[in-house]
Amino acid sequence: MTHNPRSALLSAALDAAERGWHVFPLRPGTKRPALHGEKTCPRTGPCAQGHRRWEQRATCDPDRIRAAWARAPFNVGIATGPSRLVVVDLDVPKDKGGKGSSDAPCGAAAFAALCERAGHAVPATYRTRTARGGEHLYFTAPPGLRLGNTAGTVAPLVDTRAWGGYVVAAGSTTPTGPYEVLCDSEAAVLPAWLLSILQPAPASSVGPLRLPVVDGSRAALAALKAECAVVAAAPEGQRNITLNRCAFKVGRFVAWGDLPRHVAEEAFQAAGEARGLTAAECRATIRSALDSSIRKARPREAA
Repeated sequence: MTHNPRSALLSAALDAAERGWHVFPLRPGTKRPALHGEKTCPRTGPCAQGHRRWEQRATCDPDRIRAAWARAPFNVGIATGPSRLVVVDLDVPKDKGGKGSSDAPCGAAAFAALCERAGHAVPATYRTRTARGGEHLYFTAPPGLRLGNTAGTVAPLVDTRAWGGYVVAAGSTTPTGPYEVLCDSEAAVLPAWLLSILQPAPASSVGPLRLPVVDGSRAALAALKAECAVVAAAPEGQRNITLNRCAFKVGRFVAWGDLPRHVAEEAFQAAGEARGLTAAECRATIRSALDSSIRKARPREAA
């Protein structure tokens, strides 16, 4: 095995490309793309027809890869979307440094518990260790399906990378540590039970919000209806943050006892799923927003 950093990183990039994974250079020793941004784009070469981001410029072409890595010892990024990959990122608590010296929950434990509840073993697939001691599980995405990234919606400290995301390939190194292969098998097909969690809800027309008949103030119900309407109209790319903001606003009525929590949760869940968010993403966002709002709510007379 070579000890020349540039040769080793070139080999890592070529190895990933041989698997059909689209790679692009990351700045030496970092996780940041080495390609120029839109503001500094020269509009020449690959960008002659307009700025092309790292996801568009990622490639499996060995000649382009050799030419790129001849310039510097770049770390290797894998664009998960073009590679038809869904990578499950099992993180470790940031204050633990990935040393495994604490009993604090980690992504691997949370994912294992999720698999157990689903009635399945942790899937056997291509797996790497990250610089901080977490793990990346690589899965092949179903044909014709364009999944996006998620953050903490599958389980605590469990993120996923698909279209719009990338991961650092094995063979790369940062000051925190190296990225290493733990299981060098083929990437397994994304399990159906995991796909059901990640797949966005089908688009549906949003009719008038029908709230259950409950004891509560008219102001609380009016606020809930208004904020659900805001969620239903949220622009693409702002759906989750809009759901979070709207649920937080309504949380004070729950804290004051004007609105049962389950009523707010069910209404926001329906609005979020109708807007295209996954059920898991909605549940996590609503729970977090209401918990925070209830915790921070001022007394009614001070509001």
